[in-house]
Amino acid sequence: MGKRIDQITPELQRFIEHQKIYFVATAMASGSVNLSPKGMDSFRVLSPNRVMWLNVTGSGNETAAHLLENDRITIMFCAFEGKPLILRLYGHGKAYHPRDPEWQEFIDLFPNTPGSRQLFDVAVEVVQTSCGMAVPFMDYNREREELKNWAEKKGEKGISAYWNEKNLTSFDGYPTGLLNE
Repeated sequence: MGKRIDQITPELQRFIEHQKIYFVATAMASGSVNLSPKGMDSFRVLSPNRVMWLNVTGSGNETAAHLLENDRITIMFCAFEGKPLILRLYGHGKAYHPRDPEWQEFIDLFPNTPGSRQLFDVAVEVVQTSCGMAVPFMDYNREREELKNWAEKKGEKGISAYWNEKNLTSFDGYPTGLLNE
């Protein structure tokens, strides 16, 4: 049923490229475990052992805070249509912010998205597949536009103010590395 391999195969990359949602899990030594759903056109496979995703402004910034202390990360994809499959990518991640040179190197891999906050770069060490036979079938309807519309309405100054209010520390009060002026 399931197996562990040391890299993303071309078949698994095609699977990833067709998914509309994925989940990211991180944790520090103490405090809350974070599990976040991600969507939009925000995920890229850079190589068999490296992935990246564009993180946009949200109500929290847990992943960034967690990776500053403990860089372990798990990303999970589920097949909601077609052949059953659960795919987990285990690795170590780091955040790039608009102030970092890596941001300029990689941001053009993604669509211009209002409220873009970080790029997360993950070195994948283990790839695990499992059956996914208990995952229900679900039909994709469309992308939600609310977050994009909210960020466009706020504008750059409004997003900056929001980051200062909501995104400089995590739910548990740890710094996120988002130094906003």
